[in-house]
Amino acid sequence: KIMCGNQGIESTDEEYVETDPTGRYSRFEEILGKGSMKVVYKAFDHALGLEVAWNKVTLVDFIRSPEDLQRLRSEVHLLSTLNHRSIMRFFSSWIDSENRTFNFITEMFTSGTLRQYRAKYKRVNIRAIKRWAREILEGLVYLHGLDPPVIHRDLKCDNIFVNGHLGQVKIGDLGLAVILRQTSRTAHTILGTPEFMAPEVYAENYDELVDIYSYGMCVLEMIVHEYPYSECATSAQIYQNVTRGMKPRAFYKVDDLEARRFIGKCLERASTRLPAKELIMDPFLDLDRRDSIPTNRNPLSNEFDSKNRDDPRTDMTVTGKMNSDGTIFLKVQIADKGSVNNVFFPFDVESDTPLDVATEMVKELGITDWKPPEIAAMIDAEMSAL
Repeated sequence: KIMCGNQGIESTDEEYVETDPTGRYSRFEEILGKGSMKVVYKAFDHALGLEVAWNKVTLVDFIRSPEDLQRLRSEVHLLSTLNHRSIMRFFSSWIDSENRTFNFITEMFTSGTLRQYRAKYKRVNIRAIKRWAREILEGLVYLHGLDPPVIHRDLKCDNIFVNGHLGQVKIGDLGLAVILRQTSRTAHTILGTPEFMAPEVYAENYDELVDIYSYGMCVLEMIVHEYPYSECATSAQIYQNVTRGMKPRAFYKVDDLEARRFIGKCLERASTRLPAKELIMDPFLDLDRRDSIPTNRNPLSNEFDSKNRDDPRTDMTVTGKMNSDGTIFLKVQIADKGSVNNVFFPFDVESDTPLDVATEMVKELGITDWKPPEIAAMIDAEMSAL
C-alpha cells in the first residue's frame, strides 16, 4: 500500500495482468473491444502516465515460417514511423513468439468507433460529416503518398475512431491491416469486409485505390446511417452486386445531391477512380462553403446544376427487363414534342457497367441535356430492382 499523507491509496500493480518486454506498458483485464481477429485491452503507459490501448492478435494462422515472421516484423516497424493527425498513434509493438501473439500499443479512444459514435448520435449536421470525411481523406493522402504507399485494405467505420471531446476522427487498425496482408500472402485468401471491398480486390490485382472505394462506403454509411448492401442476405450476393458495378441501396437514399455525386466518384471502377490527393480537392469537402446544401428527394433526378437551364430538359425514363433466358434489356422512353420513342439497349451483366451503357445511350440517341452519370444512376436503380 502506498501512503500519501493521511490517505491510503491502493497500488494498482496487482490489477495488471501483463506487461510488455520493456516494462513500459501494462495491461488490465478490462476489454475495450473485441473482433474476430483481435482483442483490445485497456492499458497504461508508465513513461507518459497515459491510458492506452493494448491490441492482441493471435498469430497461429498467420506465421508459417521464419521468413513470414521477419516480413511481419519489418512491416510492423513501418507503422511506428507513421505520424499524421488523422492516423491513430502507434506507440509500440512486439511479437510474443512463445504465445504466438502480435501485440501493439495505440492511443485509446473512449468514444469508440465512428460506427458506434454515429449510432449513438443519429442527428448530425452535414457539415460535421464533411469534416469527418475530410479528416479521413487527409489520412489517406498521407498514407498513399508514402514510398511505397501504405494501403489500409480494410477501411470501414468500424476501423475509424473518434475523440468525442474534440469531434476528431482517426484511421485505426493499421496494425491489423499488416496481419491481413500477411494472411493473404501465406494463406492465399481474400480477407476484408465484403461490404467495403472494391471489385478489383476479388481479382487480387489492386493498389491504394481500393482504400478510396472503401472510403466512399464509409462516407455513405456516415450519411444514411445504413451499412452498405444491407439488402443482401449473403456475401455471395454482395460479391455479385459489387463485381457487376451495382451500387448499394443506401446510395439512393442520399438526399444531398452533392454528397451523392462525391460518393459516386469514390465508387468508380479503378481505371477512373480518383486518387486521394485529387479527390480531396472536391467541392463537397470545402468546409468554408455554406452549411445548408440544396437537396432533392428524388434519387433519379438531375445531380447537376440546372438553375440556368432555359428550356425544359428531355422527358426520359429508363426501365429494365430480364428475359427468361437471363438476358437483360433496358428500355429508354423519350417524350419529345408530343411524340414518344422507345429504344432498347442490351445490358451484359458480365461486361457492362451502368456508366458504359449510359455513355452509349447519350452517343447513339444524341441526347444533349442529360449527362451519362445521371442516366447511369437510373440504370443502376433498375438493375438493383431486378
